[in-house]
Amino acid sequence: MVRRKDNGRGASLDDAGTGPRRRPPGRECAGHSGGVLAGQEKIKKQGSLVTRRRRNIRILFGIWAAGFLALVVGGAFAVYDVRTTASATIAPAPAPVVADPAVAPVADDAPAPVPAALAAALDAAVKNPALGSFTGSVTDAATGTVLWSQDPDRPMTPASTTKILTTAAALLGLPSDHRITTRVVEGSRPGEIVLVAGGDPTLTAQPVGEDGFYPGGPRIADLAQQIQRSGAVVDTVVVDVGIFSGDPLAVGWDATDVGDGFVAPIEPVMLDGGRLRPLEDESPRSATPALDAGRALAAALGADPEKVTIGTASPGTAPMASVQSAPLRTRLEQMVQHSDNVLAETIGREIAISSGSAPTFTGAVEAVTRTLQGAGIDTSGVTLQDLSGLSLDNRIPARVLDSIVARAAGPDAPALRPMLDYLPVAGATGTLSDRYGTTARAGAGWVRAKTGTLSLVSGLTGYVVDVDGRVLTFALMSNDRFPNEARPALDDVAAVLRGCGCR
Repeated sequence: MVRRKDNGRGASLDDAGTGPRRRPPGRECAGHSGGVLAGQEKIKKQGSLVTRRRRNIRILFGIWAAGFLALVVGGAFAVYDVRTTASATIAPAPAPVVADPAVAPVADDAPAPVPAALAAALDAAVKNPALGSFTGSVTDAATGTVLWSQDPDRPMTPASTTKILTTAAALLGLPSDHRITTRVVEGSRPGEIVLVAGGDPTLTAQPVGEDGFYPGGPRIADLAQQIQRSGAVVDTVVVDVGIFSGDPLAVGWDATDVGDGFVAPIEPVMLDGGRLRPLEDESPRSATPALDAGRALAAALGADPEKVTIGTASPGTAPMASVQSAPLRTRLEQMVQHSDNVLAETIGREIAISSGSAPTFTGAVEAVTRTLQGAGIDTSGVTLQDLSGLSLDNRIPARVLDSIVARAAGPDAPALRPMLDYLPVAGATGTLSDRYGTTARAGAGWVRAKTGTLSLVSGLTGYVVDVDGRVLTFALMSNDRFPNEARPALDDVAAVLRGCGCR
C-alpha cells in the first residue's frame, strides 16, 4: 500500500488506484515535478510584532527585514570584506549605534478596498478550477468589516490551519512565559527513580553542546547531572505518564502516521518530538516516546535501559532533579512556523490541564473551543478531533479562521497579536519559504499565513498589506484538489489581495 506524504514527495494513490491518500499537515512544501511536490520547511524568524496605537495597525517589516526579503526573493546576496594592513592607523572606536526599530506603520487614513471592486479583482483567481471546492473570507482588519466572502460558513477540512485555533486559545488561556517542568523523584525502593512527565515533547538526549531538534530544549544530560550530584546510585528508572490520559492517537489519524514521521503517539514526555533521528524533521517517530525518554535517562546514569517501565510516582516522594521547557511563546512560534503536529497536540493538553479539562484529545478540543468562545469568537460549524489538523475528520468554516486573524490584527484583542509574528512570511520563512518565488511573486514578503495540506486539502490563513497600506486578513480553503494544483492557485488569490487597492 502506497502511503501519503506531506514532506515534499507528494500525494499518491493506493495500489489499486482506488483513490487519493491524504497528506497530513506539517510538511507544507511548494513546487512540483511530475506531479510530485518538492520543497522543504525551514524554521527561522523574521520580523517582529509591531505595537498599535488606538486603531492604528502597524506591520512588522523593519528595514532589515525588507532588505533580507529583497535579497532572498531576488536570489542574490552581498558579502562585505573589511581588511586592514600593518601600517593602518586604528581609529578611535565610534560611538555605539542605537538602532531605530525602522518599522513601517500603516497610515491611519489608508483607504479600504471597496467590496465590489475587490470582488471584481478576485473574480478570475477564485474561479480557477484548480481550487476545486473553494471557500474564503477577506476582512478589513482595522474595522472588522468582511469585504469579500464565498461560502464562508461551509465547514471544510482545514488541515494544519487548525493550528490557528490552537494558537489563539493558547495565547488567550495561558501566560506567554508558561513552561512545562519535567521532574525526577525517588522511587519506591532504593536504587529506583521515577521520571515524572509534565507534558513536554522537546527534551533531547543529544550530547552536551549539541542542540536537539528544538534549539535550547531541556536535556536528559541535565537531569542525569543533578541526580549524580545528589550521590544517588540508580539501577532502575520508571516513567510516570499519568498527567495525560486517553488514546495516544486521535480519531482520523492513520496507524502509519507515526512510522511515516507525521506525528508521535501523544505521550507527556518525548525526545525531540519522538523523532528516531533527532535532527531530521521528517524522521520516522517512535511508537514508545515516553519509554525512550526513560531509557535515555537510564543510559545516562549507567542503569539498564531495557529495565525501564511505565509506572506511577508515590505521593510525597523526594524531588531529585528537574528541567523546564522553553516558554510557551517560543513553542508556539516553532509550532506555527514549522507546522509541528506534536507541539500542537501537547500545547492543547497544556490548555486542557490549565482550564481543568481532561488531558485527552476530547478534553483538549473542548478546552480550546471553550476558550475561544469565552473570548467572543463564534465557533459554530467547527468540529475537531485533534488540534494539529492531522485528522481528516476536522471541519472549520473559513469565517472562523478569518475572524481569529482579524481579531489578532485589529485594535481590540492585544492578547492575540503575537500570532501575527508567528506566521510564515511568503517566500522567506517557515512553510512559505519555498512559495511565491516563481508564481504569485507580488505576494512575496507581504503575505504572512499559516498553511495547511492533506492529500486533497490546501489552506492558507493569514494577512497581507495591500498596495495602499491597508491590512487585510483572509482565510482561503480548497478541498478536492491535489496540493500541486491548489496551492499555487491559493497563492495567486493572496497575491491579488496584495496588489489590489480596489477602489
